[in-house]
Amino acid sequence: MLGFELTRWDYITFAALALAGLCVIMLLVFIAGLPGRIAISRKHPDAEAVNIMGWAGFLAVVPWIQAFIWAFKPTDIVDIRRFPLEEARAIDIENARLRGQQPPAASAAATPAKAAPADEAVFAAQAAAGDAPAAPPAGVKPAPNA
Repeated sequence: MLGFELTRWDYITFAALALAGLCVIMLLVFIAGLPGRIAISRKHPDAEAVNIMGWAGFLAVVPWIQAFIWAFKPTDIVDIRRFPLEEARAIDIENARLRGQQPPAASAAATPAKAAPADEAVFAAQAAAGDAPAAPPAGVKPAPNA
């Protein structure tokens, strides 16, 4: 059909080219997922967003570079819905989910028996103003009713 006969060396060449193509595809998949794996291993609070940006921005290159830099950037957490220890616990649970592992068990160090004095003062001020939550955070005594 081609005007010449395919020999053993031709088939070895085809196999080598197919293997090289497979290696290139595997390398591209490894590089595309790199920002997400770095963010997860560094316990980045936005690890899932970094992972998605790494995959989605791979073909355009610039978003992938931004995701790569973002994976290394320490992010300050400003979340007024939770106290710092609760936020750290939530980040650990999310990163365990992204790794495909069970969430870490709550330890005595993660939930102190007594809250910081600043937390008590904030809760007391909220209670005095009538803005207190239904139940005080763990370890914080509610303000006495006046």
